[in-house]
This record gives sequence, structure tokens and C-alpha cells, in this order.
Amino acid sequence: MSDKRRILVTAALPYANGSIHLGHMLEYIQTDIWARFQRARGNEVWFAWADDAHGTPIMLHAEKKGVSPEQLIEDMNAEHQRDFADFGLSHDNFSSTHSARNRALVKRIWASLTDAGAVSTRTIEQYFDPERKMFLPDRFIRGNCPKCGAEDQYGDSCEVCGATYDPTELVDPRSVVSGATPVMKQTEHYFVTLESFRDSLKAWVRSGALQDEVANKLEEWFGEALRDWDVTRDAPYFGFPIPGTTDKYFYVWLDAPVGYLASFAEICEREGLDFEEWIRPDSPTEMHHFIGKDIIYFHCLFWPAMLEGARMRRPTGVYAHGFLTVNGAKMSKSRGTFIKARTWLDELHPDTLRYYFAAKLGSGLADIDLSLDDFRARVNADLVGKLVNIASRSAGFVHKFGDGKLAAELPDPALYQRFVDEHEAIAADFENRNYQLAIRRIMALADQANRYIDEHKPWVLAKEEGREAEVLAVCTQGINLFRAMMTWLAPVIPQVAATAAEFLDSPLDHFDSIQSPLLDHRINKFKPLLKRVEPEQLERVLQASRESLESRTPAPTKNSKQTEKKTVNDKASKPDSTSDIIEFPEFAKVDLRIARIAKAEEVEGADKLLRLELDLGGETRQVFAGIRGHYDPAELEGRLTVMVANLAPRKMRFGLSEGMVLAASEDGGRPYLLSPDSDATPGMKVK
Repeated sequence: MSDKRRILVTAALPYANGSIHLGHMLEYIQTDIWARFQRARGNEVWFAWADDAHGTPIMLHAEKKGVSPEQLIEDMNAEHQRDFADFGLSHDNFSSTHSARNRALVKRIWASLTDAGAVSTRTIEQYFDPERKMFLPDRFIRGNCPKCGAEDQYGDSCEVCGATYDPTELVDPRSVVSGATPVMKQTEHYFVTLESFRDSLKAWVRSGALQDEVANKLEEWFGEALRDWDVTRDAPYFGFPIPGTTDKYFYVWLDAPVGYLASFAEICEREGLDFEEWIRPDSPTEMHHFIGKDIIYFHCLFWPAMLEGARMRRPTGVYAHGFLTVNGAKMSKSRGTFIKARTWLDELHPDTLRYYFAAKLGSGLADIDLSLDDFRARVNADLVGKLVNIASRSAGFVHKFGDGKLAAELPDPALYQRFVDEHEAIAADFENRNYQLAIRRIMALADQANRYIDEHKPWVLAKEEGREAEVLAVCTQGINLFRAMMTWLAPVIPQVAATAAEFLDSPLDHFDSIQSPLLDHRINKFKPLLKRVEPEQLERVLQASRESLESRTPAPTKNSKQTEKKTVNDKASKPDSTSDIIEFPEFAKVDLRIARIAKAEEVEGADKLLRLELDLGGETRQVFAGIRGHYDPAELEGRLTVMVANLAPRKMRFGLSEGMVLAASEDGGRPYLLSPDSDATPGMKVK
């Protein structure tokens, strides 16, 4: 009997009312990494999801644009899919909750809930907008939270204290649609009785399907009777009509999670899978949902109750993640940090964001911060300076001394085995969604790989006659260490991995392939896998975000142009400006060398200094650099930089400084270390 797992994976549905932004991408990347990892372990995986296409916001947005809701959601679906494809998401189906398949499945689940006696009706009073002549959904009423008093909260839940309540409990309510003070009006609504599922829900919550902190939070809600769930919205509304009514529609949160199964049902029809086998309560298959922590209540109480009532399987796991901040604060339009996915893709490689998110994501609910300075430093140090550099340093020698063919044996099989010994620990980290720990393990191995190459110095051996086989062996070792790490990272950086697989002429899509090294095997010419992230790219992303999200960007005035021109002219006409110019004969005396930062650490007793050990390819220099606070020392290690190698040593109270690293800054701002391309080698002279 096969032990291959059969897994359905879903991500929370993006709302079909706007573009995808980086907050969305945090979850979708997290989900995609897990799906790709499971495939790489040999499991059967189906990644299915959809656009959330119903609700009053869709209706009002379409009305404002002068199109039908159907046209709006079709256009947004196409835009979303373009963004997902370019970010390398590997979903098997992306549908819409407005699909015929979802409509049929919603009717089926509703009939089962009704037959089970879990549906009731009663007349309620609900807020009504007297100006727009419409009942107001919870999210179209705002006011003060009845629990904690927080101002400007939604009509169904408080973002400050997390409380849920009825819109009628809001203090000082107002209509978001018109701004009018809503009035109460009677209407008949349908409810799902959640209390009847209390015991089974409570058992499921503690079954291991949820993170501990989520299960603990849900326990608080079991402290009192579970409220009946209002699943009705009154016309006008864009959604599925409730069977047997003419002016009642299903609340979007009833049909949205059904969209997971409807999307998967489309896969089953296309691929010849047995949908009923997958969804029966005792099915050996698995179903895993990735969601944001703001929609736990819907996924961990409402949704499993619906599934039980419909006699369908409950989720194997529901995994919530935290929110995304940018540069330490909530995403902001004015600061340009409310960044759309397409804006990012226009400037930066998608795998850089995938890697950074993975390096920050744990298995809990902690918020994730995208610090753009840290992002650039980490990507450049880890992916370019450490990982890609291993392949670029080794490939040329393999072609030069082996005609592109790797050696038949590894010179240090014990080192390769140390990498293999980390395999199951790294796999366990991915399985448990603790991506940040997996990344730390892999980057620690990257340090070992670079250290091996630095110690054996193939660029030095290559200059000595008769040592060609030794150079080839060292570089074969390097290529195999690179291959192992790239195999583990393939779920994280799939597009870089695809290019690496072409270079290796060997697939990287199965985790267990690293058990045997790649020997006596011909590789292709090395092509650059990833470029360094430059500050200018990030500035363009911020600027584009400001321009695209603000209603208008003021054009430069005539006076501002004149001022700019005058400033430039003034700077150029300073009588002593030529004193900063170095004539070429003098400049040529400066010996600039490529150096690898072998070690970086803070200097005790110095506020601004880092101690750097610089590898110049044949010697090691110690340099004290005034960059403390601007770089994490650990992230500098392995990075290439440029140093002035012919300065006289300078004795400092912390030790001897034997050179100077080059950095650039603007108007005394943050210093940025200069970094050469990843295929440069330590000791190379900069001309």
C-alpha cells in the first residue's frame, strides 16, 4: 500500500474588488511553498482556490464603473491570475465563487443543513440606509465598538479588541454608502444554529487541526452559547439567491469557503478524480487551509459546522498567519508602502520577495515586517553573495578543466554527507511551516560550502600546472553542495531553481534526489541566476506606489524647475569645486580589490564600528568599518565588496585596520557598501 499522501491545499480567497497587493502575497507565497514542498516529497497535491466574487462592495464598485458585476469580476479574475502566474504560484485551479459549480454545491450544502434542522428563520431589525433605500451589510456600517469603545469599527467585528457583535450593538452608527444615519427596519432572515454543533466543534478545535494559540482563542468563545449565524442579505445584492425566496441572498461568507471545494471539483472533473471520495467524512485524504488571522472565526467555527451539517470532511489543518507591515508600520498609501503585486513585479524579481517572506515566516501568528533595507541586504547577502556565488565560482573551472563534465568522485564525501544529514530536519521545518528555521539551516550550510571553496582556493590552484584535476574535484564538490541547497530552496525560489536546473542539466523538483551526488555528469554553461537588488529599484517601487494610489500627483511648477536649475548651477560654479577632483594618474595609484567578507562582528566599546575579516583570495585582512547599525553582521558574511588594499595599516585602540572598504551615501545618510557582481573572485583587481 502506498504511503503517498493525498492533499488538497487552499489559500484564502482574494476579493474580486481590487488588485493584489503584497499583503495578499504573503499568504499566497506561504501556501505555494508548502504545496511545492509536498510535491517535492512525492505526495499528490492539488492547490485549488478562487476569487471571492459576491457582496455589496462588488455591486457598488461595478455600478460606479458603469459595468455589470459579472464583467467586473471577470476582469479582476484575469488580472489576479496574471499576477499569480508571474509570482510563480503553482495552483492547479483558480476559479470564482460565482461559478455554476459553486452555485450547485452551495445549494447542496444548504439543503443538507436544512434537512438536519440546523436552519431557522426569524424577523429581525436591521439597519437601513434611508437615502440609498437598501439594507446595510455589516461592513457598510461603522461606529464605535460596543465592547471596548474603539472608534470607526466595522459593523460585525472590532479590529482593536477582536470582539464580534451584531451591527445593532454599534455606538453612533453611520452608513458607509451615503454617510446617513441608518434607521431600523424589519426583515426576515435565515440563520444557521451553531450551538447544535458545539460538542463536535469543541472536539475538533482540540484535535490538532489548529495552531495552539488559535485553539486557545476559540476556547474563549465556547465559554458562552454560540450565537446563531445570520446567513442572509437582502436585495439589492450580488450573490446567490436563497432557494425559495425572491429577495434574499446568501451572505458572502456562506458561499465563499464553499468555493474551495467548488474549485477542487472543477479539478476533479478535469483530471478524472473522485470528488465524493475526497470529501466524505472518513476520507483518508487531507484538506489544509492557509488564512489570515483576521478570518479565524469564519474558518474555524462557521465552516466546520457547515461541513458537518453537509456530511463532508472537516479540514485536516487550518493555519493562520499574521499581518504584513512595511518598514515597521501598516502599509501606507502616502508613504508608498501600500505596494501592489504588479508594481513589485515591474521592478524586482518575484523570487526575491518569496525568499524574504520565507526567511521571516514561522509557524505562528506573528506579524511579518517587510523592511526594505533589510530585504535588500538579506537577498544580496544570502541569495547572491552566498548561494548563487557557489555555482558561479565553480562552473567556469568545470568547463575549463573538465570540458563541462563533473568529476567522477567527490573529494570530500564527508562534507556532502553532513549536508545530507540535515535533510530530514529541513524537511520537517517545511512540513511544520517553520520556513524561517529551514532558511537558517540552509544558509548555515551555504557558509560551510563557501568556506570549503575559500579554503581550497581553486582560482589559485588553477594557476599551478598539473593541478587541473584537483581544481575540477573541488568545483565538483561546490556544484553538488549548491545542488543540494537549491533542491531545498526550489519550493521557495522556483524561477531561480528552474534556471539552475537548466544549468545543472538535472531536475531539482524532488527532495530525495540529494541522497546521491551528481558525478561524471555534464553541466551547461552558467547563466546569471539572480541580480543584486539595488536601492534605486526599491525607490522606484515606492514612488510608483505613491503615484498609482494617490488621486493625483502635483506636477512640478515653473518656479520649482527654476529653483532646481539654479541649485545645480550653483553647485557647479563653486570656485573650489575642482578641489574634490582626483586626476587619473593619482587615482590609478589606488589599489582596489574584490574582497569577500569572511567574518563580521560588532566591536565592543565602539558605537559605529564593525570588525570585518576580508578574504582577498590569498590573504586575510582586518578592517574596521563605520557601518554598525546599518547592517546585520551575520548578513554581511559571505558577501563580496571592494576594498582599498594599498593603504598603510592604521593602529586603532581596537586593533590594526589593514585597509578600507568602499561605501556610498547621500548627504551624510546611510552608507551602502559597494558590491561587485556575484561572479567576481576575491583578490581580483578593480580596474
